[in-house]
Amino acid sequence: QVQLVESGGGLVPDGGSLRLACRASGSAFRVNHMAWYRAGPDQQKELVATITNIGKSTYADSVKGRFTISFDNASKSVFLQMNNLRPEETAVYYCYAYAAVGSIYKEYWGQGTQVTVSS
Repeated sequence: QVQLVESGGGLVPDGGSLRLACRASGSAFRVNHMAWYRAGPDQQKELVATITNIGKSTYADSVKGRFTISFDNASKSVFLQMNNLRPEETAVYYCYAYAAVGSIYKEYWGQGTQVTVSS
């Protein structure tokens, strides 16, 4: 099993910045890629950004140029630097990992961290 623990959420004003962190832990696992999703009031998860274990990243169009995802393979941690946040980006942000224990890859989710952007 792989456990994901997020941190870094909070309350920021319109235009503010936050840095989210997520650390994966477990026994003898390999990460293929990690990502950040968010779920707003409608509770539908939206993909924000992904990054592979070799650092290739992709972003939702709405966050390009403002958000940066990064991955530290040594600590199996993924980070999301969010700049110029907007009130409509208020959501619970979830960490996601596609990882293997042994030869079986599975999807893993964190518990979520609340980001609130005040107008």
